[in-house]
Amino acid sequence: MDYFLAVQAFNRIVETGSFVKAATQMDLHPNAVTKLVQALEAHLRVKLLNRTTRRVTLTNEGGVYYEQMSRVLDRWLEVEAEIALTQSAPKGKVRIDMGTTVATLLVIPALPDFHARYPQVQIDIGASDRTADLASENIDCVIRGGILQDSSLIARRLGSLPFVTCATPAYLAKHGMPSHPGELEDGHALVRYFFPGSGKQNNLEFTKGDEHISVQGRYVVAVNDSNAYLAAGLAGLGVIHTLRFMAQPYIDTGTFVPVLQEWQAEPNPLSVVYMPNRHLSVRVRAFVDWLVDHFAAHPHVLP
Repeated sequence: MDYFLAVQAFNRIVETGSFVKAATQMDLHPNAVTKLVQALEAHLRVKLLNRTTRRVTLTNEGGVYYEQMSRVLDRWLEVEAEIALTQSAPKGKVRIDMGTTVATLLVIPALPDFHARYPQVQIDIGASDRTADLASENIDCVIRGGILQDSSLIARRLGSLPFVTCATPAYLAKHGMPSHPGELEDGHALVRYFFPGSGKQNNLEFTKGDEHISVQGRYVVAVNDSNAYLAAGLAGLGVIHTLRFMAQPYIDTGTFVPVLQEWQAEPNPLSVVYMPNRHLSVRVRAFVDWLVDHFAAHPHVLP
């Protein structure tokens, strides 16, 4: 039995919940993964997994084994990566997921710099506003905004993104310039954003000194894509409250006019996130380090 490979197979099954998905990620036949786990159980003389036609679950012993061995495996792979880093330049494929506008406006325009440094690394970018599943989709890392809900994930902070509230000159000529967030509740329309999957809409939160205002407002259109949100604002369908990096090019040309500038919203924290038990290969580590440096130097990103 290849003990190292067997432990890897076991960990991937636990993380993906499937023998087939684990086999796909490891580029092995499902039967080979099954035999590896069977050999591991025979070696340990204990049952690690409960298998049915629909699901795979850990036994009590399997849970203890996974918790301990995932740390050992991660450290093992770290040492190998450190040795490999001294021997060769990073190469291979990195799979990363991020929001559409983060991809198109912040990351992709800077990729020539990354590829100049690491010409043998390929980047596969999943760009959408949905929340990707790192384990089941075999994603190396994701860029996520906001407060992270899953505390089991490992995150490296990239900075924070400030908000701006704005509208088109034509919209403001018709509806007037709001001087207080409360005015957005009456006499104005908002473009609203709802989250893919949940359909949830967050209220707009404004702060000025000790005063805090939460605005729901009415809307004529709501969308679940950041590019569509920007397009709706540009069409004059209402006031938008968006990340400044998205709106700034249009503010610079006068296509958007900032409003309520004395009222602040908490910047949106941004992080690059990966699984705690998924070893960062040399190429993924190089890309994550590059992201951290790139966002730290970006003019629209706060520390």
